[in-house]
Amino acid sequence: MSGILEVKNLSVSYGIVPALKEISFHVDEGETVALIGPNGAGKTTTMHTISGLLKPVGGEILYCGKNIVGTEAHRLVTDGISQVPEGRGIFPTLTVAENIDIGAFIRNDKEGIKKDKEWVYSLFPRLKERMKQISGTLSGGELQMLAMARALMANPKLLLLDEPSMGLAPVIVEDVFHIIRQINKEQHTTILLVEQNAQMALTAAKRAYIIEVGQIVREGLAKDLMRDDEIRKSYLGL
Repeated sequence: MSGILEVKNLSVSYGIVPALKEISFHVDEGETVALIGPNGAGKTTTMHTISGLLKPVGGEILYCGKNIVGTEAHRLVTDGISQVPEGRGIFPTLTVAENIDIGAFIRNDKEGIKKDKEWVYSLFPRLKERMKQISGTLSGGELQMLAMARALMANPKLLLLDEPSMGLAPVIVEDVFHIIRQINKEQHTTILLVEQNAQMALTAAKRAYIIEVGQIVREGLAKDLMRDDEIRKSYLGL
């Protein structure tokens, strides 16, 4: 396995307030890696910096061996990085089908787009039923599925998922994480998952990093972290 993403000594500040303090982690090709931690730990800041929405004050972000710090966000999509943002970020006045079509705007391989669209609708049959529905009228779970479907239509090498369980009922969270595991298994899509629901994140990931107050404090195989008494007490409520 080769490292598709390497974050090295990354530091980010909001004004004079440090948000990330020289964090380092890596994601290998084909892996699902989770970044877990409490609210305000720096998880979303990490995602926004990787995807070009924030500029770091120090460190490197290597994607396929190339430092992408300073690269415009839309160019990263062309290079194979797709993000499903916290809050989903769909176009509420467009239909489900139109939102999904927008996900493929950087592509011109008609057969590939057609094949991926069929696969996406097989992953999310509820979206297929609601193809003509205005997206702003969907439920929270359906909106999350639509945001994921749209990101997948870009045929990403690296999928960034920011808090996919946020605001969803437990039964819907189960569905979403089942689909995340399916995406990784069937398409071998590399996934970086930022998630406050540590238990669900660890069930989907191969490895995980724990971030607190802008610093990585623990890392390891997800299955080992789930068995760790300190982690179980602090993060899993067990």
